[in-house]
Parts: sequence; structure tokens; C-alpha cells
Amino acid sequence: MNDTQPLWRPTPERVSRAHVTAFLQWLERERGLRFADYEALWQWSVTDLEGFWSALWQFLDIRAAQPYERVLGRRTMPGAEWFVGARLNVVDQVFRHLREGPAIVAGGEDGALREVSWSQLQRDVARIAEALRERGVVPGDRVVAILPNVPETIVAFLACASVGAIWSVCSPDMGPVAVLDRFCQIEPKVLIAADGYRYGGRTFDRVPVLAEIRAALPTLRHTIIVPLLEASVDERRFPDATDWNALSSRGLLKTEPVAADHPLWVVYSSGTTGLPKAIVHGHAGVLLEMMKGVHLHRDIGPRDRFFWYTTTGWIMWNVQVSGLLAGATAVLYDGHPGTPDLTVLWRFVERVGATFFGAGAAYFASCIKAGIEPVRVADLSALRTLGSTGSPLPAEAYRWVYERVKRDLWLVSIAGGTDLAGAFLTGLPTLPVYAGEMQCRALGLKVEAWDDAGRPLLDEVGELICAEPFPSMPLYFWNDSDGRRYHESYFDTYPGVWRHGDWMRLVPRPEAVGGIIYGRSDATINRHGIRMGTAELYRAVEALPEIVDSLVVDLEYLGRESTMLLFVVLREGSALDDALTQRIAERIRQALSARHVPNEIIAIADVPRTLSGKKMELPIKRLLLGYPLEKVAHADAMANPASLAWFAEFARRGSAT
Repeated sequence: MNDTQPLWRPTPERVSRAHVTAFLQWLERERGLRFADYEALWQWSVTDLEGFWSALWQFLDIRAAQPYERVLGRRTMPGAEWFVGARLNVVDQVFRHLREGPAIVAGGEDGALREVSWSQLQRDVARIAEALRERGVVPGDRVVAILPNVPETIVAFLACASVGAIWSVCSPDMGPVAVLDRFCQIEPKVLIAADGYRYGGRTFDRVPVLAEIRAALPTLRHTIIVPLLEASVDERRFPDATDWNALSSRGLLKTEPVAADHPLWVVYSSGTTGLPKAIVHGHAGVLLEMMKGVHLHRDIGPRDRFFWYTTTGWIMWNVQVSGLLAGATAVLYDGHPGTPDLTVLWRFVERVGATFFGAGAAYFASCIKAGIEPVRVADLSALRTLGSTGSPLPAEAYRWVYERVKRDLWLVSIAGGTDLAGAFLTGLPTLPVYAGEMQCRALGLKVEAWDDAGRPLLDEVGELICAEPFPSMPLYFWNDSDGRRYHESYFDTYPGVWRHGDWMRLVPRPEAVGGIIYGRSDATINRHGIRMGTAELYRAVEALPEIVDSLVVDLEYLGRESTMLLFVVLREGSALDDALTQRIAERIRQALSARHVPNEIIAIADVPRTLSGKKMELPIKRLLLGYPLEKVAHADAMANPASLAWFAEFARRGSAT
């Protein structure tokens, strides 16, 4: 049942100072447009696409070396063409904010605090950009990184983008299998990597892993090592590599103007079969979507210190960097959120004077379970906004925020993802906050909930879809020349309409239509905001000689912790004892990441499969979430229908919940 009273309303002062208020005033002054409320503004933004996105471009004063000829060429999904003819570079938008004061404030488990001024950031980016050019990097080349959430990673990304190269990054805690599944696809020329990292009170030397990765990338021509554990790079440990600190600059920063649809980065979002999808986003699409999100929907500007706890392997790292596009100070924390205890991030918020603090919903759930009361452990007087994403944030967590964190605090819960480098459901500083709900649909994104027949629903659960194209849609998937994987990922259910793979209910409110996400509608593993395809896990698990077959399901519940179950078929003579269970967990931890170790490993006799031999992940997931057996699978479409009986009994016993 929906709460009828909001937990928070913005003050008149906050409304008057909000960037979205300035946008509304600009629209009236420059375009003669007036809107009665946010819902009317949203309706215009998804109806007059060219009018909205051109207004946003002008309002944000996007600097382009060459203006666009048309806002929207083809209006199709996929295949829409945005800002046709424009030439620009994302990096120019960052350094238009050059001023006194820190561009980056960074901390970690060691307690040290680093500040990088705007001028120093510009010099560092110029230095690394020059080093890339000296190594033959030209527009379109791929530069990949294995780096933690430190200032050097932002510098490397901006340097890469400034020369028109294509960026891609993995977190250093990812195993070599997961890293190579990604980087091998895009054939990089340059690798920038840390010699190691610190996490959870431990130090991890990455020399052997980096050697394995470098040997498996035949197109790699240069390696640059960032010495985070040592003072400098030991050539014996990293042969034929260059020390990051030894790179020298020979001039000012130069940016390469590129086409609006020139690739900016490759990010990865996994399906249930095959390699991770290598998603390519363009300069203009990312710039407009992220500027809209950070400046209008999260109300970030030059006065802010924008902190989102993330790793570099999550799209929220990219969002964190987007704060620089709005002139904010980017606040980074590299380390475990529970070391030495779960108060560390709250105390860090106080120390750096963060005005915006965001994290995955799982972090806030952990704080609640641990009985943490942030208001008692840290001075949060500077904090104005709290952000959450990664999984659904339940109503109880909303109430905890206003009871245990801060009464006058804007809670921004968002839902979107890697695929669009943005959010479908988001927040707005001028709207009230209701328990368990995201405040509104994002401007420019025609988000609706549809039933199986493609009919829009209101106040009922349906598939989250986007019915009109938007600038940050993927340009394409790497090595998907015919576009088949791209089409299958988003457009195979409703032709010409983006299906995101989330269950959603749109909630009508007097001020705007809000939304609630109920979890994934597909079989993707979504662990603490990191999406991983099941195929990657299967490759790791089934490499063990004792495992014949396996099936994994990620059960994401509204208001409860996500539970990941791994079912394994054992080779004859093997037993799922403690030793094998530990070996499976360690194999997943090494090949993928610790985040993807399942909550429980269970032995079964047979994995349910379709007639074509595909593992029936989604039907089993739905069965374990409570759907009736006759609604999730048909025996005549299965190769081994008898295998369903065990799962039906398992679900009946309630073991999955």
C-alpha cells in the first residue's frame, strides 16, 4: 500500500535555488514555454524530443568545436542519430570549470587525504595525454585500465578521452578470467594498471595477474604502471613497462574534436550466454545524459562535493566522474566500506565535507542491520543529499534515513544502469520523497510499464520500457557487426521499444508519477550493483573437475537482501562437502570477484534445459520467486521435464526465501 504522506518536502529556498528551477525559467524566457508541474515538463520532454534536447544543449552551454546540423536524424530504436554534424570533446566540458580549489578529494583505508586542484588535474591530464600520443595512440584506439578508485584513474580517463581514444576500465579485484573476457574483445593498444591495491585491511600485489593479462592481449603495445604500493616501478617485476610518475609533459592540454557519435568508452553488461556485452557509448550522448542527471536530477554544481562510494568496475564510477562536468569537486574513497567498521564512510563524509553522498542500497541495508546511527557517529551538517542505487531501496530504509541519518535530507534513489549510462527513474530536488519510491521519470526518457501485450500500465507491475530513443543509447556492441546481440538485448520483446529487464510499477502522485523497481525480470546476476552474466560464472565453476553442470539464479526481493543460489550437478563419485564448497567459492572469487560468490551452493541431479539445450535460468528464477509451475515452464518445450519436480519441491519448502 502506498504511503499517502511524504517523508520529506523541499523548502522554498531549495526549490528556488535548484538547477531545474533555473531550467524552467530559461525555457519560459528563451522558448516561451511554461509548465504547470514536473509531469507536464516530462511529457513535453518525451514528446518534443528535438525541442527538449536542443534546449538542454543550449541551457547547459555545451561547447562544441563545430555545431550540430540536426538534433535528431533517424528517429528509430536502435539506430537513432543524435546531434548530427557536431564535433566536440567531453574533456572540454570539464575544464571550462577551471578555478581555484580542489577538483578531486580522495581518501582510503590508510587515512591519508589527497587533494588535486583543478589546475593540477589539467596538468596531469595533459601529461598523460602527451604520453599516449607519444606511444602512437590516435582517435579510435583502445586504452584499457586496471585501476582502483583513485585520482590517477580519473586522470587516465580524461587523458584518453582528450585524444579521442576509447576508454575501458576494470576494477583490480576482478580475476583474470573476467578481465580478459572484457579486454580481449576490444583489442587494446595501451594498458594502464596499478601494481596492486589495498582492501579490507590487506594489501594485494597484482604482479602475477598483470603478467597473465598482458600475455593474453596480443594487440597490446605499451603498458604504464601506476605504483600505488611501491614508490616506483621495479623493471624486474614489470618488464617492458613504463612508470606513470616518469611520464613528462611538454605542453598544454590539447583536446581532439570528435564526431558526436565518436566512441567515448566501452562498458560491460552481461547477458546470460556468451561473453560480456561490450557496450559502446558516444561523446555527445554521455555528455548530455550525464549532465542532465548530475546537474538537473541530482542538483550538483560548483558548490558541491560529490561523493559516491563505488569501484571502478561499476557505472557509478562514471557517474562520480560526471560531477566534474558540472564543476563539482569529485570525492573518492578507495577501500572496504566496513573496515574497520561500517561507520567509516559516514566519518569520511564528515571529514571531507561532502554535500552529496551516494552508495549502493546494499550498503545502507548493512548499516541498518548493524544498528548504525550515522547521526550519532558523524557531523553531517554539510550533507544535503543522499543517493542510492544498485538494487531496490525498501520503504523501511527510507524511514531509517530520516530517523537515523538526518531529518532535512533529500533522498535520491535512482534506477537505470550501465546500458544507458544514466537513470530511467530518478530524483528531483523540487519534488517530495515518498517511502520506497523513486520520485519521477527522467527527463527525455519515455519510461512506461508495459504488460506482455505491450499495453501501458499505471499503478500495476509491468516491464520497464522506454518508448522513444535517447542520446545515450549504446552506439553498438563491440564485435556485433550485424547488431544481433544489441537487438536481442533490448528489442526482442517489443520491436522498436527498449525493454530494460526490470519489473516496475509507476505510482501516480499529485506532483509527478513516481516509480518502484521490484527486481530483474531477466536472468542477469545483479550483485551489489555489479551486473554479471551467468555464462561467466559457469565457465569458472564448470572448469572444476568435480562439477558436470551448474545453474545460478539471483533472487532479488523488494525490501530484502538479494540471494544468489548456485545449483551444481556433481561428477559421479564426488560429494559436495565443505572442501568442495570452499573450492567453488574460491574459484568464483579468483575468476570473477568476491561479490559473485553465491549465498548457498546446492547439489542437484539435473539442470533443467530447453529442447535446444539452453539452461532454464529465468523460469527457475520465477519459480523460486513464487510463480506457479504451470506459468513458468512447459514440459513439451524441455529436454528433461522431470528435472523441474525437484525445483518445484524446493520452492514449495520455501528454501529459496
